Amino acid sequence: MTREHPKPQQVVIVVDDDESMRVAMTYLFRSMDIAVKVFGSAAELLASELPDMPRCIVLDIRLPGLSGLDFQDTLIKQGLRIPIVFMTGHGDIPMSVRAMKAGAVDFLTKPFRDQDMLDAVMRALEEDRLRRERDSALSELRTRLASLTPRQSEMFSLVTSGLLNKQIAGILDVSEVTVKIHRGIMMKKMDARSVADLVRMAEALGVKTTT
Repeated sequence: MTREHPKPQQVVIVVDDDESMRVAMTYLFRSMDIAVKVFGSAAELLASELPDMPRCIVLDIRLPGLSGLDFQDTLIKQGLRIPIVFMTGHGDIPMSVRAMKAGAVDFLTKPFRDQDMLDAVMRALEEDRLRRERDSALSELRTRLASLTPRQSEMFSLVTSGLLNKQIAGILDVSEVTVKIHRGIMMKKMDARSVADLVRMAEALGVKTTT
């Protein structure tokens, strides 16, 4: 009976033109049960389909064609937010400063300790996992907000402004009972248990309040 292996839940993408380094990195990450994909250049990676799961890139500075730093710039311009761990045998302070300012997780000089690489990669994967969770939660909030009727959207804005039912009723020229009905439906659609929940949602969504 063939044993089924669980599908990987995260992946490290290694980009290095040195085949021996690609092999070494493959063994290192697989020894920790981390899936790995390797490429010899930035162009190869750009031409491939990236796995949609928590991921990071272990990227050599000096590559044929597009350099590691220029590749980092390319990803940023394309809106691809993938944490990067740089590695290089020819690093210098200006390079490391540029990489870190652009959001790199770490900058390791070859030869580096396996544990240093693993620590950097685990930080990068955790960073990407948390970002994905935030993005997913925000997408869900936007879906809920879009499900509101115009009146309910108005109610959302007024309630998160801190106004009481009586004040809202005066602004909308409706009864307090009507306000309570619309407010209740709105909060149910937004899956909010309190005004504090709604305020946090409004802040996350960037919704302007009326006050």
